Amino acid sequence: MEKMLAGKICIVTGGGRGIGKATALLFAKEGGKVAISELDAEPANETVTEIKKIGGQAIAVVGDITAPGAPEKLVQATVDAFGPNIDVIANVAGYTWDGFLHKMTDEQWDAILNIHLKAPFRVLRAAAPYIRDNAKKEKEEGIRVMRKIINISSISGTDGNPGQANYSSAKAALIGLTKTLSKEWGMFNVNVNCVAFGWIETRLTKAKEDGAETIEREGKKIALGIPGAGLEAIKSVIPLGRPGTTDEAARAILFFASPLSDYVSGQILKVTGGR
Repeated sequence: MEKMLAGKICIVTGGGRGIGKATALLFAKEGGKVAISELDAEPANETVTEIKKIGGQAIAVVGDITAPGAPEKLVQATVDAFGPNIDVIANVAGYTWDGFLHKMTDEQWDAILNIHLKAPFRVLRAAAPYIRDNAKKEKEEGIRVMRKIINISSISGTDGNPGQANYSSAKAALIGLTKTLSKEWGMFNVNVNCVAFGWIETRLTKAKEDGAETIEREGKKIALGIPGAGLEAIKSVIPLGRPGTTDEAARAILFFASPLSDYVSGQILKVTGGR
């Protein structure tokens, strides 16, 4: 049986950890050539090594995806490595910097909107010439090639969540971007969809009491994770009674990246265990 992404050129932001890493590995297993964007070199290179061990092709583009010129660098590196026919873009990179609105700083607000909304917009804008030009040529030749954009939202964006005004706002806005781009790029045979996750086990959702990680942004260390009591409360309202795994999360993204979703566009898939 042919692999679902055989020969497809794929970009995965945040591909060194968590859902992004699981997505990059799954794309590679399904035959995709994967360009991984990641803030830190070590996890990025680890993912590339794992992909090469299974016979896949991958490159790492290391750096802050919110930095000026970073999306253009990512797209150019992808084209240089694999060619100009970009087929799949999964905007997965992100983190949380929580706080109640009355205590939230402009820095917190801007940082989260930059990574979850502005960065995906800029990646897509940088890739637009390759996607549009190739689609126009294919149309002239009477060929239909479906391309895929998958943005990652959250039920914080669909339903709101206390302490996450910045994150919820960014993820809600990303849904608007998804729906609009599905209408703008439909004529180019591009499916644009969004996955809204609930609780998936990553470093962002570990119990803080268990020594959750930190991320350094502009010289500040931001503690990741959720208070343990909060996690137990979340578990109690999930009908399946557990968080999802990163592999389960990646499978939902693969659906939107694959031919299985060729007539699905502008949609939001909630992956929440029934929550």
